[in-house]
Amino acid sequence: MSADPATVAAARQVLAHLGVTVADLESDAGVPVSLPTVAEYLPRVIAAAGPGARRTYGTYWERMAAVWGDWPLNRVAASDIEAMKQEMIATARSRRNSRNGRHAGEHVIAAARAFYSRAVADGLIDASASPAHRVAKPRRLPSTRRALTPHELEEINAVARTSGNDVILDALLLRLHTESACRRGGALALRLIDLDRPSGLVRLAGKGTVRWQPITLQRRARPQNAGAPGPSRRSGATFEALMINSFRGAG
Repeated sequence: MSADPATVAAARQVLAHLGVTVADLESDAGVPVSLPTVAEYLPRVIAAAGPGARRTYGTYWERMAAVWGDWPLNRVAASDIEAMKQEMIATARSRRNSRNGRHAGEHVIAAARAFYSRAVADGLIDASASPAHRVAKPRRLPSTRRALTPHELEEINAVARTSGNDVILDALLLRLHTESACRRGGALALRLIDLDRPSGLVRLAGKGTVRWQPITLQRRARPQNAGAPGPSRRSGATFEALMINSFRGAG
């Protein structure tokens, strides 16, 4: 038995007024889904995060779990994240390079955004429902970093050449940083086979990229057994680790 056309038309008008379609009624999309709590979902976020994110955001994720652990994901409001940001700013540890807790506040928002971005990717909430993305991130202040002056660089090299457990290696590593401006991670990943002696190049890896850098370390590397394919010492320690240990020993 077919429905009365007038009844169908009236039903369609009611549905249109409510913002509901027939497809919505036929699917289970409108059925409320029980969302996990912050504490329940956090292990999945951590497992999907990279080492850098875990290192940077781990403290803030733990704080979120401590404060909102038993809250479902959709209960956290933008004002809750803003309040946590202010709390972390107020309790941030003071350091020489600190900026009155500004970085801690930035990291709270970034950590919350990473958390809720994962929830959006998993289909647990809609992108528009993320409270973290409704909190404005403070604008970054200009960096206070600067290059070492020639005098400062000379003093550092003088100390490295006259103290420590391996002054030759220390001087070699400082020369590497001076010539290549490589990051600590680039030096940590450096192997002797990354030296292209005929071309005077060194292969540096860091931040997901690989580059060849002109270098004058060939003659300096020879006393350190530069022809070997592995680390500079039989212990398997890397260049940078040996340098750090040398400076610790000198301190």
